Amino acid sequence: MSLFHGLSAFPITPTDKDGRINIDALCLLLDRIVKAGVNSIGLLGSTGGYAYLTRSERHRAVSVAADFVDGRVPLIVGIGALRTDEVQHLARDARDAGADGLLLAPVSYAPLTQEEVYQHFVAIAGATDLPICIYNNPGTTHFTFSLDLLKRLSQLETIAAVKMPLPQGQDIAADLAQLRQNTVHKNGFAIGYSGDWGCAAGLLAGADTWYSVIGGLFPSQAMKLAKAAQAGDVQEVQRIDQFFQPFWTLFKEFGGMRVMYSAANILSLSDASPHLPILPLGAVDKERVIKAVNSLEKLG
Repeated sequence: MSLFHGLSAFPITPTDKDGRINIDALCLLLDRIVKAGVNSIGLLGSTGGYAYLTRSERHRAVSVAADFVDGRVPLIVGIGALRTDEVQHLARDARDAGADGLLLAPVSYAPLTQEEVYQHFVAIAGATDLPICIYNNPGTTHFTFSLDLLKRLSQLETIAAVKMPLPQGQDIAADLAQLRQNTVHKNGFAIGYSGDWGCAAGLLAGADTWYSVIGGLFPSQAMKLAKAAQAGDVQEVQRIDQFFQPFWTLFKEFGGMRVMYSAANILSLSDASPHLPILPLGAVDKERVIKAVNSLEKLG
């Protein structure tokens, strides 16, 4: 199975109040993920707060993770940043620290054009030989990849996959078919989805990857859902998915980062808070997270 296939688990990146990586907490989270047998780890994704960390702390996180994982699970590292030259540095840092692949979102302040993003990816692809996954995340970047841009990028040597948002106003199977028709790579081009509440449907429809927030904290439960979907067992997917529903509701309301930090604290896996200015959930909403945790732990 290639790097960008199966269940990719995205943990939070616990830090202290000064933004320093909490090595013990990070390794505790990674240990759960490795033992669950996931297909890859997505370090420094959106839930991992990549945009809030300095270059030195990103490098430290990758070094710690690569040393701890020690090749047992492939490591995909988020490298998005405002400037192209900074992303090139981050790509090389990640490679040197032991990453197996890269995840790149077009972070920006000024709105970017399709051509600007294309040239940005060309420059990054030329700076590293690691395979790159396109991160199409308009909810945070406010940029949407056109089908034409995805087609152009899929023809580049080191760009091997795309992480897509759940389609709006279109069946996920139809969206996947359209993407398959418009992306070509000599070694195959992997298409996966984020938006955890719809990713089982994506795997059932034939998507290659589930890029999972919930998998970063509850990897064993996420693997059960992923395996049922990959096996095409609709009834089992529906049964298992019921245990996740409280989390899906919270994700849609608050986003994955806030909810996962709260859940990690409840499980005593970390005492960290989200990176400021993101604030932790209040007491009433933490009670909802407790109920969601209890629901998922019943799945085992």
